Amino acid sequence: MSKIGYARVSTKDQNLNSQIDMLKGHGCDRIFSEKVSGRKHKRTELDKCLDYMREGDTLVLTKLDRLGRTTKQLIELSQYLEEHDIDLEIIDMNINTKDAMGKMFFTMMSAFAELEANLLSERTKKGLASARSRGRMGGRPKVSKDKRETVMSLYESKKYTINEIISMTGVSKSTIYNIVNSHIEKKIEEE
Repeated sequence: MSKIGYARVSTKDQNLNSQIDMLKGHGCDRIFSEKVSGRKHKRTELDKCLDYMREGDTLVLTKLDRLGRTTKQLIELSQYLEEHDIDLEIIDMNINTKDAMGKMFFTMMSAFAELEANLLSERTKKGLASARSRGRMGGRPKVSKDKRETVMSLYESKKYTINEIISMTGVSKSTIYNIVNSHIEKKIEEE
């Protein structure tokens, strides 16, 4: 059961030293740090930190906004920590999920996550219903029979790479493979 620190500043000009000193002062066994905006979804050192942590460990931050700048990021990360039985300690807020107030904090974050998911689902359903009422169906448009035949002809000629076929037909790689697999299955059924 280790205490693992995470420190982050947004710009290259900012200094991580004060955060690192605070994290060391709170007994962190290891500290991950990086200089990247909190709005970035991909934060390499945070990902490494989360991969490194094990059940029962505690993630220690100097401030909550070091973890993320958007509510969505914070909610997703709090859910991840809860699902992996990782505690969270936020120094400046005096929050630790090992005590009652910290658990309440996690519970509230989870409730907000569920609310956000439900609202998103409702908006999606309303949008689809509205589109259907105007005669529009969801999903990607079907690839025409002519284009499917062109894809198969190019593929079976063995003169072109998949990327060249994509360039010539404008069909995505996954669709090309679906067309090829469907063609192979059809041939097998006919035999």
